[in-house]
Amino acid sequence: MKDFWNKRYAEEEFAYGILPNEFFKRQLADLAPKSILLPAEGEGRNAVYASNIGWQVTAFDMSGEGKQKAFELAKLQNTSFEYLISDALKFKTTKKFDALGLIYAHFPSEIRKGVYRHLLSFLNPGGIVVFEAFSKSQLQNSSGGPKNEACCFQLKKSRRSSVFWILKF
Repeated sequence: MKDFWNKRYAEEEFAYGILPNEFFKRQLADLAPKSILLPAEGEGRNAVYASNIGWQVTAFDMSGEGKQKAFELAKLQNTSFEYLISDALKFKTTKKFDALGLIYAHFPSEIRKGVYRHLLSFLNPGGIVVFEAFSKSQLQNSSGGPKNEACCFQLKKSRRSSVFWILKF
């Protein structure tokens, strides 16, 4: 999987653009900037946005190419943040965060619960999870997202192609 993402992010263009995810942007607008962890951050568009509006950002991804592009984007927008290279299950830090942003951070079904438990362990009490992911109905579309049904989510009686939540712990 690491090779797939390194190849995708090695291209000159930003795979998902340079603007933040709209759902993520709307949710941060309602929150006071504190500290946020952004797993599977790719080329950094959400990290750059959060940093620019005052959040203390720690991001990580398995892709070194993604990190390089994230820093290019940060430099263009005159901001900075911490960005680590790590697999989600192996991510380590002594920090605790006020928010966790899981924006299209899809994990194989066999490790998904373990990944989420692991990532939630870095959240402060009362912290918030901003979550958006593809639902299984996205598999019918050609617009992207995982092609493996086990990586997608399903809301009962829903035909939406995205699933999104704001959770407070």
